[in-house]
Amino acid sequence: MFDYGFFKFDSKAELLEKAIEYWNPGKTKFWRDAGIDLVIDRREGYFLYDMSGRRLIDLHLNGGTYNFGHRNPELVATLKSALDYFDMGNHWFPSMARAAFAEKLVKSAPGMKYAIFGAGGAEAVEIALKTARYATKRRKIVSIVKGYHGHSGLSVATGDERFSKLFLADRPEEFSQVPFNDIEALERALRARDVAAFIIETIPATYGFPLPNDGYLKACQEICHRYGTLYIADEVQTGLMRTGVMWGWQSYGLSPDIFVTGKGLGGGIYPVSACLVTEQCGAWQHEDGAAHISTSGGSELGCVVGHQVMDMLQRPELVANVHSVADYFQRALTEIMTANSDVFVGIRQRGVILGLEFNHPEGAVAVSRALYEHGVWAIFSSLDKRVLQFKPGLLLDVATCQEIIERFEAAMPRARALLRGPRRAA
Repeated sequence: MFDYGFFKFDSKAELLEKAIEYWNPGKTKFWRDAGIDLVIDRREGYFLYDMSGRRLIDLHLNGGTYNFGHRNPELVATLKSALDYFDMGNHWFPSMARAAFAEKLVKSAPGMKYAIFGAGGAEAVEIALKTARYATKRRKIVSIVKGYHGHSGLSVATGDERFSKLFLADRPEEFSQVPFNDIEALERALRARDVAAFIIETIPATYGFPLPNDGYLKACQEICHRYGTLYIADEVQTGLMRTGVMWGWQSYGLSPDIFVTGKGLGGGIYPVSACLVTEQCGAWQHEDGAAHISTSGGSELGCVVGHQVMDMLQRPELVANVHSVADYFQRALTEIMTANSDVFVGIRQRGVILGLEFNHPEGAVAVSRALYEHGVWAIFSSLDKRVLQFKPGLLLDVATCQEIIERFEAAMPRARALLRGPRRAA
């Protein structure tokens, strides 16, 4: 019996049946059929516990939502304390929590003037795209092939057609895509001087973290400005110290006109996202400050938690740990790759953002399942199933890092067996 006071289930099987009947049959059946019948029960730090009692080390982190681990005690205490004074607040009025959090964000990002809040990354992207259209008086948006920026109305149109066509949300007359790492293609797309913005994840996550070529992002920014197009950096998965500095764009020497952040900004405790803009781009807030409103965006509780997240990210000991964890996995995974070079063929890394490449069209699907069976949860890339997303937490200790590598090594024979078996669509 799983009784939480609010609801109860007799078994995991009952829960899965209810999920299929009332929640999302497609997702539930997909993972069940993939051999990953995970239903998260208890969660603590970087560990998940299935309803069956199995412990898993979390290397998915919901795209960095759990950078500090699940239910981080400091963030839980922050939220509990905030509840003595605050609630969601009223978006129409100035707020102590919003003003303090906005200042904290802006001061972390040279060149930015305003922070505009949302509840999730997709909403922050919506704000960014609307801001770009206002600032340029242009409508068209360019993104990259296999890019991903969320699932809402404008944001989904920037991404892969897998997510847009189903809902008739593709808009080829307004949204176009160019290949990643192709500077010439971007220039051709912008040459008509009718594009409001080019939006790109600093390292495209759902595409498997392919790394930008040397000078690519800088050249993209320069081309944008040459043709009057704004450069939007999507930092939802690459920001918040995951590249080893606060914002991924800083590590590439960029100065975006607009950038967005989310996921880990709320520490996995309370959802909050933000779109940061330069003074010129944010001029619409003087013309009509209510042109964009969001009841839940910039919730005062979320702002208190986010403010604490930013404080934690700037501690010298955390920054040092990020670099230590990154160095450890670079060395350890290279050794595993050398020992398994016939199947494990590449490591894409910037800080604690890693994409592990396998030489099979669904190689990462097999490795993900093998790791799951060996007590580690890491997800394959939705838009390139050769690549496993490997996302260590910012506060991982040495013992957990070592355990991850031991379990990874132990899982490789099982991964090989799965790759030899019949191919299954994933």
